[in-house]
Formats: sequence, structure tokens, C-alpha cells
Amino acid sequence: VEVKIEVVIPEKERSKEEMSPNGKASPLIYKVNGTARHYHLEEHPIASNPYHNPKDVVEASVCHVKDLENGQMREVDLGCGKALLIKESGEFHAVGHKCPHYGAPLVKGVLSKGRVRCPWHGACFNIGTGDIEDFPGLDSLPRFQVKIEKDKVYIRASKQALQTQRRTKMMAKCISLSNYNLSSTNVLIIGAGAAGLVCAETLRQEGFSDRIVMCTMDRHLPYDRPKLSKSMDSHPEQIALRPKEFFCTYDIEVLTEMQVAAVDIKNKIAVFKDGFKMEYNKLLIATGNTPKALSCKGKEVENVFNIRTPEDANRVVKLATSKNVVIVGASFLGMEVAAYLAERAHSVSLVELEEVPFKKFFGERVGRAVMKMFESNRVKFYMQTEVSELREQEGKLKEVVLKSGKVLRADVCVVGVGAVPATGFLKQSGINIDSKGFIVVNKMMQTNIPGVFAAGDAVTFPLALRNNKKVNVPHWQMAHMHGRIAALNMLAHGMEISTVPYLWTAMFGKSIRYAGHGEGFDDVVIQGDLDELKFVAFYTK
Repeated sequence: VEVKIEVVIPEKERSKEEMSPNGKASPLIYKVNGTARHYHLEEHPIASNPYHNPKDVVEASVCHVKDLENGQMREVDLGCGKALLIKESGEFHAVGHKCPHYGAPLVKGVLSKGRVRCPWHGACFNIGTGDIEDFPGLDSLPRFQVKIEKDKVYIRASKQALQTQRRTKMMAKCISLSNYNLSSTNVLIIGAGAAGLVCAETLRQEGFSDRIVMCTMDRHLPYDRPKLSKSMDSHPEQIALRPKEFFCTYDIEVLTEMQVAAVDIKNKIAVFKDGFKMEYNKLLIATGNTPKALSCKGKEVENVFNIRTPEDANRVVKLATSKNVVIVGASFLGMEVAAYLAERAHSVSLVELEEVPFKKFFGERVGRAVMKMFESNRVKFYMQTEVSELREQEGKLKEVVLKSGKVLRADVCVVGVGAVPATGFLKQSGINIDSKGFIVVNKMMQTNIPGVFAAGDAVTFPLALRNNKKVNVPHWQMAHMHGRIAALNMLAHGMEISTVPYLWTAMFGKSIRYAGHGEGFDDVVIQGDLDELKFVAFYTK
């Protein structure tokens, strides 16, 4: 079977490139297991000269060979942009200098075993290829040519790559969407968060050229959910993970405002709330979680929010500006919202059942240090109590009454008291779900049903670094990795998950970064200065 590969070339270069040296068009032919695959490449194949347009290329001498020791990195300037020069095992490599996730300077990261790790959020890149190997983020680093001449190190790079500092990996396209029945797909992904999107992208990167459909209850295409509580006035288009055109280019169909009500695993059919049915061959369930609501008197009054969507976050900022805010729950969401609103609102009060924030997660000493930072930024804590009533005036929130008897003035209330997995629709499905509602998967993200995978906040999976203990890790980074592992195993790669859990939170210009899984710790070893918030804490058992 012959398959044509189309290489996408910027418009201005296309006229020069349309003819091959012998004057005839020369498509590339690709054969895959005797199956027709139509590839549509988003980057040029690696050739002896990957830079088609000489005007787009810059070459510069950046240092002497002895300027860098093994294991060292240096940011170097090529005149129209920077690159990261790396020396490891006697060899030089050059890649983009900024992490494609949020633009962190990789020179401040960690170089180890052929990979550079981002200093901010832990994304990891292969120094030989630039490929992303651990998350968060979707794009890889551009890789540049390095040559040594007369003991000088030269880098040759595309100006465009130096400016964008990111590279989207090659992806296949669907062979022919027009051949498909609307109500059947090869891969159905329920949920359009990080896990669902990375799964779809990984399938395309691996050459999968059949139909992929993602469905979401959200109104929007996949977006950067952590920003809802960290950067609350962001609009949906500002935090989109990929532009609309991306999904069209790679034939990843997204059905918005579509909720799956049941899954018939015997007949491989997903039944939607509106009665629509879709057959699938492989299924990924990545529905995430549902925030818990308050159960007190007056819980249905206006201006009480769980932050689930960009619209929720935007509305809270608008209502809170110069007004009184009460936040229920010193969770990551609750604390991030408090930090964001502290300088915008007239007052911010935080109600929590525990005696210090983050006690179960960070321990009492770290929790107290964080609490002190909040108090010095005008956030008032009401600890070891709960909400007993929400009082209204003309239908809108006016006061929050605590069980301690205290009455707090409130124009807006944000609830962050935890969440439950969004798996209720699977109860009668036969898919294995534990007592807390989490979908149980193995190291390959497979459920007990062949062809059905699950990923993200709604699963428990065996964590290698805790002797394969089944854990739930609702982190953004982990959702990305789950999606990747699920996709590879849909394609029968036999890939097991082995990544280290990683999360970050940012409050009042301070960032807390946490690696590992410290659940059940009985001691905290602290190095550094807690009062100055310059410390490392080790959670031990």
C-alpha cells in the first residue's frame, strides 16, 4: 500500500519548494503494516539540511570547547534569539532555552541522564531530540545543529524556532473522515482535560490515523484548568491549551456540552444524556472530579460558587472586587483563590475545619508558616469550625454564619471543600470502581474491561515509588502522563507508568513545589528557614 506524506511548508517558501531538483514533484512514500496511513507532518523530517530557506537560518560561534564542563548548561545568544547549550558525556547539544509550558528559563533547571528538567513545574526534555518526556505542557523543544571547528562551538538554527522556542511533534491525520458513520468512532475519549487531550495527541503522534472523538460537558475546548484559581480573570481563549485550528488540522473532534449518561461495555456503546449513542472500539474515561457542595441551610442562595469554569472564576473576581469574600475550605483551590482576591477584595475570610491549612498534605509546621504569610496579607482565618447557614437579602448572599456562632459579612462565597470522582454514570457498567468512586486501573491505565482505559483525577493506579500502592494523585502533571500512557497502550506498546508525582501552587509571589507522594508521613525534616519561606521539607515514614 502506498501512502503519500504531505510536508507542511510556510506559504512564502512553498513556491520555491514545489519542485524537486529534477523538476518533478516527489512525494514521500510510507508503508505501515500493510495498512493505508495518511500522514500530515507538522515538522520537516530530519534531513542533512533541515533548513529549507537560507534566509531563515542563523549560524553563530557561541563559545570555546573548553568553556563548558561535562554536566554544564549555558544560555547562548545567536543574535536573533537564544538557545540552551549543553555538554554531557563530552558531547554538545543545543535546544530551545525556554520551557514551552510557561516559559521558564531551562538553564536554571536540572540536567541529569540526558534530560533537562524545568525549574518551575518539572517538565522534562530529552537533550538529544528536544522531545518532552515528562509533563506538564504539550510541546517539545526545538533542537539545533551543533558543530565544532578549530575548538569553537557553532550553533546553526532556524530563526523561527529561536523565536517560538517550541516544537509540535509530528502528527498523523485521519485517513478519510467522510467515510465515517457519525455514531461510531475508533477511539472515544470522555473528558477534555489534560489526560484526554494528551491521549488524543499521543495517538496522532504515534501515527494513529483513525477517528478520534473527545466529548466534554464544558462549553470550551480543552483549557489550562490550574489557572482558574491562580489567574482568575483569564478568559477561555487566553487559557486554551490548543487553538481551534489545531483540532481541525489533526482531525481530533471535540463534542462540547455533551454528557455521557451510561456506558454499555458489552456492545461498546456510550449513551449520552440527550439520548445520542456512539459506538467505540477503544474508550478512555477521563472525567475528572466534581466539587463537593455545602450541605448547610441556605446553600442555594445566589453568589455562592464552586469554581469549575472560566466563567465562574471571572464572575467571582467581578463580584469580589472591593467587597467581602468568604472562602470555605483551606484546600489548594481555596487558598489560591484567597491569595488572588486578597488585594482586590475589601476583606477575605477563610473558614476551615482543621487547625492549620494543608495539615494533612504539608504537615503542621509548613501549614503554619503558610498561614502566617496569608495573615500578613490581610486574610482572616476562622479555623476548627464549619458553616451552619448562608443568609440572604433579596435572594443574594449577605452573611455566612459559623457553627462557632460568629457571623461574617459576605457578598460572595467560594466553596473549596474537596471533590468526588465524576464516575456516577459508570455504576452499572461493570467497570471496576472502588468504595470512594475511583476507577481502578493497572500500570498501563487499563481497567478490568479490555479496551477500556481511564486516566486523571478519577482513577487510582499503582505508584511505583510507593511499592505499587494504589493511589489517587489529582495533579495536572500526572493527568498528562496518564493520558500518554493510556494512548501508548491503546496501540499495544506495553508501556507502564513510572513517573514521580509533582504539583505546584503559587500564592503571594511564593511558589511551593512538591514532588513524590507523602501520604501517611509521620515526620517532617525541614532544612532552611520556615519563617522566611526558604526551605525544603522531607516527608518521611
